[in-house]
Amino acid sequence: MVATLERPSPEHRINTETEIGSAIVMSRVIEPAAIVEHVSKVFIQRPLFRRGAVKEVRAVDDVSFAVGRNEIFGILGANGSGKSTLIRMLSTLLIPDSGRVEVFGYDVRRDEAQVKRLINRVSVEASFFKKLSPGENLAYALRLYGRSGPAVRTETYAVLERLGIARDKVSEPLEQLSRGMQQKVAIARALLTSPVLLQLDEPTTGLDPRSKLDVQGFVRELRHGHDATILLCTHDMAEAEALCDRVAILEKGKLVALDTVDGLKRRFGAEMGMRDPSLEEIFIHLTGRSLAEDTEDDNE
Repeated sequence: MVATLERPSPEHRINTETEIGSAIVMSRVIEPAAIVEHVSKVFIQRPLFRRGAVKEVRAVDDVSFAVGRNEIFGILGANGSGKSTLIRMLSTLLIPDSGRVEVFGYDVRRDEAQVKRLINRVSVEASFFKKLSPGENLAYALRLYGRSGPAVRTETYAVLERLGIARDKVSEPLEQLSRGMQQKVAIARALLTSPVLLQLDEPTTGLDPRSKLDVQGFVRELRHGHDATILLCTHDMAEAEALCDRVAILEKGKLVALDTVDGLKRRFGAEMGMRDPSLEEIFIHLTGRSLAEDTEDDNE
């Protein structure tokens, strides 16, 4: 059960000790929440018509890392980098062709049901019963986790209010609320189920600056107050820099950098001729692309 897990002290969580290449610092994780070891995933693209060659796309190519328990771990990558494929493998939606993926010791192949009980996911396109209200959607979701009653309703109202959703909006159909408001409800649903491993895929897309700060505060609270491990995928480099203990940068299916943000700045600052490069500048230096370009493409 989730409640039986004991949180390790921070000094025993991550012990950085081995440097590989010039961009990746592999860390010995004393108590891993997730392990990705030599993982690859290949897709076969067949031509729409019979003419043309069958194309093999290596979406994830021999990627290895470990996520420490209670860590906020950022996964950054442009469109086509393999980021989404990797996240789907960690959440059992895809099975790796080779290598090993484990979540709290459970193998995603053999122990799919156990893994699913430990994770929750907030994506940029939240899935709801749009005809129902936020309150009804949350009540339904929480019953699936065995939570109901007056105390849970009170907690639900409190979380929604802290996210900026007024009481008069809680009873309106979700389809009548803005995309940003729907995203807040998705975040509230994830927070209220208290997952051990929370995957956040663009969690603040569509939110105003104040709401972004509220959500980021909730993420920190979930880590510290509920012993959650968090995987964060975001186009917002400032958000990644503010929240993440470490970040992994993917490009064309390969892991090209892995370190703390400060570590990346130290490693690439001199190479870039900059004293204090931003995470965005480091990302462009390593991949030749800006995540802002992907955001613009997605909105077209």
